[in-house]
Amino acid sequence: MIESVVVRVPGSTSNLGAGFDCIGMAVDRWLTVTVRRDQSGSATPRVVRHGTLDALAAVRPERDTIFLAFRAACTTTGTAVPSGLIFEADSDIPVGRGIGSSAAAAVAGAVLANALMGLRLDARALAGIGAALEGHADNVAPSIYGGAVLALPGDPITVSALEVHPSLVFVFAVPDFAVETKRARAALPNVVPHVTAVQAAARSAALVRGLATGEAALLMAGLDDVLHVPHRRALVRGYDVVSAAATAAGAFGATLSGSGSSIVAIAHADHAPAVESAMAFAWQERGIATETFHTGRRVRGYEVQQMVESARQWPG
Repeated sequence: MIESVVVRVPGSTSNLGAGFDCIGMAVDRWLTVTVRRDQSGSATPRVVRHGTLDALAAVRPERDTIFLAFRAACTTTGTAVPSGLIFEADSDIPVGRGIGSSAAAAVAGAVLANALMGLRLDARALAGIGAALEGHADNVAPSIYGGAVLALPGDPITVSALEVHPSLVFVFAVPDFAVETKRARAALPNVVPHVTAVQAAARSAALVRGLATGEAALLMAGLDDVLHVPHRRALVRGYDVVSAAATAAGAFGATLSGSGSSIVAIAHADHAPAVESAMAFAWQERGIATETFHTGRRVRGYEVQQMVESARQWPG
């Protein structure tokens, strides 16, 4: 019987440019979670949180996304959830900023259950469990598969890797305020005009091709979303000036990461430092503290780092 498992899961950016609800990419920010069995056999799980997860102190353990995903993976396979589970989680993924904190938690919980309980779920099944909890596949699939992906909803989910040109870097500006997911979803219209749908389809295709080729015109078009950014930008103070600053500093364009509040820009690697500085300065001029970082085109997906069984250890 396996007694303990450690998993490491990357964050993600979703709704990338014109890829609303279907294109996402793994981000070089990480959640590490250990699960072990408590010999006391307590029916209520325990969740110990560190790092950015301190923001979730008020969340009850049985409502924590990590545990909910663990339970969902067990339920999917008809496996009883063991009692006495202790989860210890440490993260540097900003919470509530559109960098995939909750998606990483959903992936971590499902992967931990898969490893601890020997459920034999494949990557597509794990993505389906995460998407059922999150509502969308484009934020959980990158944390599973790594890199940039196209994730199409369905049963089962279809996931395809997207090529990203080696010259491209993704620059993130993360402000010190969050955007509530409920507000972001409520801001969207139920229907859009046909002309808008046509623009969205064309720009989504431009994004996929632009990512693969690095062609400026395609990336500029592909980062100019018409489905969700126009309705959510008002929720992100300073969106217009920060995205304009990124472009002025050499980025092909900038857009919301997820539903915000973070903004992601795409640039050539040699422009990345200037784009970071410009985005941070634009927010800081408005009294908003900002963290910036950039990530390359290929961040790997989750990894099971360690499994412990009867005092014997195997590296992941």
